[in-house]
Amino acid sequence: MAIHREGYKIIAVGFIILLIINIIAGIMLPDKSFLKWMVLLLSLSLYVFILFFFRLPSRQLQPDPGLIYAPADGKVVVIEETVENEYFKDQRLQISIFMSPFNMHSNRYPVSGSVKQVYYHPGKYMVAWHPKSSELNERSSVVIETENGTEILVRQIAGAVARRIVTYAKPGQKVTQGGELGFIKFGSRVDVFLPLGTEIEVPILQQVKANKSIIAKI
Repeated sequence: MAIHREGYKIIAVGFIILLIINIIAGIMLPDKSFLKWMVLLLSLSLYVFILFFFRLPSRQLQPDPGLIYAPADGKVVVIEETVENEYFKDQRLQISIFMSPFNMHSNRYPVSGSVKQVYYHPGKYMVAWHPKSSELNERSSVVIETENGTEILVRQIAGAVARRIVTYAKPGQKVTQGGELGFIKFGSRVDVFLPLGTEIEVPILQQVKANKSIIAKI
């Protein structure tokens, strides 16, 4: 399985830091010391987790203009009608997916189309499942217009652990369903805002996977 490019630096720096820690432990602690072996075990466990977090599984799909795929791995925590105040400023259907640190964190485009707007807002780091996190946390929003003129907003939201949102989308860019929209590091949430009347294909608390799970139909 491939490693996401966003993880290259962290993996390299993490390896060096953990190596130094174990060299110091090897010098300072006696041979066959229980603490020495614990340091080694914890270091290996942490490094394996970092590799696991930045995994990039291959997930190909055939774009379908009638389907909306999950933009992220995780659990569906919100399905409701709400007022979207950033771009649409009217009632929309919101689907929110919470990503734990154990989910794959590469975010994907749920539809094909043209990027109309990209917004970034610095903010707080409330837990990602908090209802106000969509408005108060650090976040990045991407508005995509499909070929049939439907506009969809995808919002990446930082959580209590996440400290960096990466968004690759640029205004005017043509994007393909399933392509990489961005990456959020260490726990987060992704909201999708759809037109009212959109046919929902997932129940609340359903586990979904990017590029595999269909969450709605246009």
